[in-house]
Amino acid sequence: MLILLSGVSGAGKDTIKKELIKTMENVISLPSYTDRPVRNGDIPGETYNFVTTEQFEEMIKNNELYEYNLHHEHYYGTSRKLINEKITSGKIIVKDIDVNGVENLINILREDTKVVTIFLRVPKDVLINRLKNRIDNPTKEEIELRLNRFDYEESKINMYDYVIKNNDLEKSIEIIKTIIQNECKLKKTEF
Repeated sequence: MLILLSGVSGAGKDTIKKELIKTMENVISLPSYTDRPVRNGDIPGETYNFVTTEQFEEMIKNNELYEYNLHHEHYYGTSRKLINEKITSGKIIVKDIDVNGVENLINILREDTKVVTIFLRVPKDVLINRLKNRIDNPTKEEIELRLNRFDYEESKINMYDYVIKNNDLEKSIEIIKTIIQNECKLKKTEF
């Protein structure tokens, strides 16, 4: 099963993903490839697979990605090889991904793989405070860049299976754990 976790920058995707991996059996991460610089707290191969812009563009050219996007002036993408290896492992895969990536992966994988989509909503004022207090100390321009996508990403929530207001981290984690447990019990059926 593939859990796609989305929300605007600062919505808590990475924090929730780490907690799910730490506290649930059989849950693993699927890190994206990116050409953005490594930030404090990043673990190459765990938070992201870091490559140069040239390497990323070579991956595009060689059709090595299921999907990719230019997001906040950097490439992000999902490796065909990596996702296929993880899917065949039988693990529950959690991937944080933007709304465009979700749309692409749903179209590509939903016929063969159980895909569950979750969108984390955060009020704009809370989001601004979270962005200002991030470890990587974003500039005013970087915060504006992230806020500019707020309305666009919010406009895509209808394609998600679940939408969760993430104003209480512990509660959100418990809700998502329950979703995963319930989805594991459901067999893929057509309605």
